[in-house]
Amino acid sequence: MLATGAGLVLDRMVVSPETRGVILNMNARIRGWWVMCLTFLASLLTGGTGSVVLFALISVLALREFVTLAPTLRADHGALCWAFFGFIPLQYGLVAVGRLDLVTVVIPVIGTLLLALQSTLAGDTTRFLERSADILWGLMVCVYAVSHVPALLKLEIPGYEGQDVKLLVFFVLVVQASDVLQYVSGKCLGRTAIAPTISPSKTWEGFVGGVVGATLLGAGLWWATPFSPWEAALLSLMLALLGFAGGLVMSAIKRDRGVKDYGALIQGHGGVLDRVDSICFAAPVFFHLTRWLVTR
Repeated sequence: MLATGAGLVLDRMVVSPETRGVILNMNARIRGWWVMCLTFLASLLTGGTGSVVLFALISVLALREFVTLAPTLRADHGALCWAFFGFIPLQYGLVAVGRLDLVTVVIPVIGTLLLALQSTLAGDTTRFLERSADILWGLMVCVYAVSHVPALLKLEIPGYEGQDVKLLVFFVLVVQASDVLQYVSGKCLGRTAIAPTISPSKTWEGFVGGVVGATLLGAGLWWATPFSPWEAALLSLMLALLGFAGGLVMSAIKRDRGVKDYGALIQGHGGVLDRVDSICFAAPVFFHLTRWLVTR
């Protein structure tokens, strides 16, 4: 609400052409955030099932955007069918019933072997290794990694029963706040690009501002988690760093394919994969560290 108000004020005050584009982009991002926040809230209000369905849909859209940029051929259609209509329902079905032991191994083990075999049986060896690697990487990042977000709701944490939704909100809030704070800090203070050939808008000043801000936010929310204050701070720092790493790696893929965004579904943000790129790296690490911390 504060961001929306600030955006409205700046929209009326800023008239110079060189900064007008920044304000318009910011307001478009804020409108996109309203849609995403309300959708996320609706999924939480429906319980665990709603969150599983939401992130399954996110995986479908993200994998579709990824595959669109991949050099696939007709021979890959069988493997893609297995990915979309086999492994996505299977992965999220396992999350829904709480089979976390299988959630962590089905795609990395069975998926890797089966999809490679399916592509082989199609009989087209043209750029076979590249095509197979693209499909498997997309499945791992867009489905396997993202599925660890709703899996947080299925963790059995002693003394934290019935409160797992707070853990899910903590994770999403810290990762996305890091992105937002990096954007704001970069726009206000950014001078030195971290990787100018990959993501010119990412600066050291924005990086430090976003990481520090997200770490402080997460540490301040320790009471909503099963962690101690120092554990919450360290995990928040890790989430901010992994979120940045995910965004940078996924930006490198876009540069390799010669595109600015993965899609245009979310106003001001690009595609679904543009918005969850930070989650892709952070989710599985946070899931397993949480599992270790609360069950050790």
